[in-house]
Amino acid sequence: MTTTKTARELAETYFTAWEAGDFETVRGLLAEDVDFVGALGTVSGVEEALAGLKGLGQVLEKIDVKVRVAEGDEVITWFELCTSIAPPAPTANWMHVEDGRIARIRVTFDPRGLLAGFERKA
Repeated sequence: MTTTKTARELAETYFTAWEAGDFETVRGLLAEDVDFVGALGTVSGVEEALAGLKGLGQVLEKIDVKVRVAEGDEVITWFELCTSIAPPAPTANWMHVEDGRIARIRVTFDPRGLLAGFERKA
């Protein structure tokens, strides 16, 4: 018997795994055709989404979740994105779940601090 996680549980597992650098767990949460749109780019498919998460993961220090709101297949997580190259970035992440996997992700934050940090790091 398999147990399908709720959208809230998927989001919690996604953020915990991403913060820990556990990309195999993240892979298992994402739909093959996951669609991601955020302040740093737009990607389609699980491989492109993982590449983006891994890239940001190189400077990720902490995901400080402030609140998570779930309704049906929709989850919004408000958090501070803490990196080694920029001040914490207040961030909103919306996820839509279909068939037990994360199918769509939209992320919004002010990217100026991160972009400047990446520029300094280069």
